[in-house]
Amino acid sequence: MSENVEEIVYRDALENAVKHKGKAQPGAVIGSVMSTHAELRSEAKTVASAAGKIVSKVNAMDPETQKAELEKLGGLKEKKKRVEEKGLADLEDVEGEVVLRFAPNPSGPLHIGHARAAILNNEYLKRYGGKLIFRIEDTDPRRVEPSAYQMIEEDLEWLGFNWNEKVIQSDRMETYYQYAEELIKLGQAYMCTCNGGDFKKLKDESKACPCRESTVEENLKLWRELFTMEEGEAVLRVKTDIKHKNPAIRDWVAMRVVEHEHPRTGTKYRVYPMMNFSVTVDDHLGGVTHVLRGKDHLANSEKQSYLYNHFGWKIPVFIHYGRLKMEDVALSTSKAKAGIEEKIYSGWDDPRLGTIRAIARRGIKREALDELMVEIGAKMADATVSWKKVYGLNRQILEDSSDRYFFVKNPVKVDIINLPEEEQGTIKRPLHPNFPERGNRELPFNGKVYLTMEDVNKAGKGGILRLMDAVNLEFKYDTCNCGNRKAAYHSAGLEEARSAGASIVQWVPSREAINTEVVMPDATSVSGFIEPAASNLKVDDVVQLERFGFARVDKALNHKIKFYFAHK
Repeated sequence: MSENVEEIVYRDALENAVKHKGKAQPGAVIGSVMSTHAELRSEAKTVASAAGKIVSKVNAMDPETQKAELEKLGGLKEKKKRVEEKGLADLEDVEGEVVLRFAPNPSGPLHIGHARAAILNNEYLKRYGGKLIFRIEDTDPRRVEPSAYQMIEEDLEWLGFNWNEKVIQSDRMETYYQYAEELIKLGQAYMCTCNGGDFKKLKDESKACPCRESTVEENLKLWRELFTMEEGEAVLRVKTDIKHKNPAIRDWVAMRVVEHEHPRTGTKYRVYPMMNFSVTVDDHLGGVTHVLRGKDHLANSEKQSYLYNHFGWKIPVFIHYGRLKMEDVALSTSKAKAGIEEKIYSGWDDPRLGTIRAIARRGIKREALDELMVEIGAKMADATVSWKKVYGLNRQILEDSSDRYFFVKNPVKVDIINLPEEEQGTIKRPLHPNFPERGNRELPFNGKVYLTMEDVNKAGKGGILRLMDAVNLEFKYDTCNCGNRKAAYHSAGLEEARSAGASIVQWVPSREAINTEVVMPDATSVSGFIEPAASNLKVDDVVQLERFGFARVDKALNHKIKFYFAHK
């Protein structure tokens, strides 16, 4: 296996060098090997080790030798378009095992913005092998939604997120205390008792506060006293460049007192690390090599770099991507939570929200999100996602997988007069027109049917409609005294319908029709009936309601089916 790996890496290293003026990049070579040789993904360490040695060997050659060596091995490979490379660039500076992490805050369930980070991390894990850490960052008890721990895991499972290790930061408080004290001993952190407003004034003027000059011993004493202090009485600050061009970077807070009960640990702890401190410690101890994060974290990456340098740790590769905006959908967790509390939204899975569970409830498949996020990639440019794009990707998946059924919204019961006996019976239609092997569904037909109010009104008095795969009828009569509409049998054949200019409509037999509700994306509901064959449907089945759209089964009872509408 080792010799085979080296041959593969050697060839890809030569090709990468020839394409890039004689200098191959280890990360690009590893990415190429992993993406074209799936069987080697479990050998990530072997590949990375071989790449380091072989790239050095190849880069030591002159360009002509590189080309000659590559020609011996068949020359440049034909450029193939790979689905997994849509917008997804290779990781830079890959040396050894790749370690990634996805670290949400448990303030609520995941939304489509989180899905981007989760999916990209997952895709890079597939490409490079290595390790993926799932970390819940819950060191601000004021921002923790107790139910979020479970909801986030459920969302990740739905997304097919494959983590190798799970970390919950509120379990690691003693570790953060240990490194805070060590930082003080290194002379790179100090206890600050300044009033917040006073410190800000000094900071904005690029002036150090008096606390910065305290001795290590004085800082250690105050640090130990912090655990009995009141909130706001003191903080631990990391020393940075007090004249840094960005005031936010100057001597940032590492530790502070928070007087708020934590959902998991109760009142056991009062001193909590700020995100930049706990994240740096955990990324280092977890061996994280590459961090994917939004460009709104650019300043945080710089803050964390100071901490890495103070401890003498290797800084991971920070990959910043642009903001993801979605049209006509609420992505803010805090606004969604407020809306739920105010009864504006029915819950975290309200169809108007951009949460993963709301999207999944509507019948959007995770494969559609995978393709979307890989296509967007991890570029710095902001990206706006339209529902039209999501629906287009999802439709490609559902077209083949979704069986067809008749659904009649805003139904009107119609009795067909003078229907010949030979036209009555059971009408069979395929569950899917392109897959006859799936079988047929059966619609009992005795001349009593439900039609949509829209179709009946469009036909008007004297109008002709063709019931799909059944008969043609003519509206000659006014509404009968029972509130139903009457129509006369006109003819049986499709040619007669065409000659008469009849519209072809779906219908549902009134006998055994199933009461149906469809919840729309704006949270309104459409009522109607679905054909009796739908009694076999189960929760989570996604079907196409003919002439209406794709919908997911949310509840399936004997007397009623509730759907959530996906899209046309």
